Amino acid sequence: MQIHHQLLSDCHCLGEMTSGKLLLMRNASLPWFILVPATEREDVLDLPTDLRNQVLEDCASVSTFIKRQLGYDKVNFAGLGNVVPQMHLHIIGRSPGDACWPQPVWGRLPEAPDYPADVLEDLCRRLQAHCDLRPA
Repeated sequence: MQIHHQLLSDCHCLGEMTSGKLLLMRNASLPWFILVPATEREDVLDLPTDLRNQVLEDCASVSTFIKRQLGYDKVNFAGLGNVVPQMHLHIIGRSPGDACWPQPVWGRLPEAPDYPADVLEDLCRRLQAHCDLRPA
């Protein structure tokens, strides 16, 4: 499966989940994961029921990881696709006092450093243990 060039530019590819590839935005100010389902369809609501259920299950698994493992109180979940037509779903950890709270992150997230290599490795290891992530 090819991933849209904009997603590859903005994100780290962490590995494979059952329904597709899991990415992480390079801006380390928030845990902003993106699931790219293995499909040519552009909208999640157009997926066949079995694939849609698996996509939502994978997103819920990442949401649980954000809450239980990373300690965030709130998770924002969205599938927009206005800039990047390839289906991709945003799963974002939020908390009062984050850089954009309480507003949405789109267009408001300030520049921040990328994740250090050791933090990325730790996140991947933990996601493999808690979300059935397979290395890319």
